[in-house]
Amino acid sequence: MQKAVFFDRDDTLIVNIPYNGDPDRVELLPGAQEACRQLKRQKYSLFIISNQSGVGRGLITPEQVKAVNDRVLELLGDDIISDVFCCFDLPDDSPDCRKPSNKMICSAAEKYNIDLSRSFMIGDKPSDIQAGINAGCAAIFITGGADTKAPISADFVTDNLLSAAAWIISQKGDE
Repeated sequence: MQKAVFFDRDDTLIVNIPYNGDPDRVELLPGAQEACRQLKRQKYSLFIISNQSGVGRGLITPEQVKAVNDRVLELLGDDIISDVFCCFDLPDDSPDCRKPSNKMICSAAEKYNIDLSRSFMIGDKPSDIQAGINAGCAAIFITGGADTKAPISADFVTDNLLSAAAWIISQKGDE
């Protein structure tokens, strides 16, 4: 079974522009590309797990979300991200789909034969951390997004992806 790292998208990999449907406005956060490359070299499969309620709100279309995601994949580099999982529902519509639910993570795990106990979730919101914990992953909180107070349940807290990647790589119990 594979080991994986699941990333939230906005304020974790890219600068958050609320309900962005324009791929030309996508900007990677500092260190995002290098952190992903370091993890990929360590044989982690990488995934994006993202709530995109702008679709449910009628502010953007699924096609726009895909165009933005495609731009993120392009900026990160060829073959870095294995797949992207998005939930378009409103917060009250489908609690089984949206983070903090583990549904998107578990779907990736089933599809790609991932050992969640050897995997990590990285995000900037308590719901990201809870989704990882709910799936059985270690959870890393990135400060500086909308929620600046780290959840007590986070396994590691940092202000950047490079230190998150270094921490993941330092966890030798995952071989």
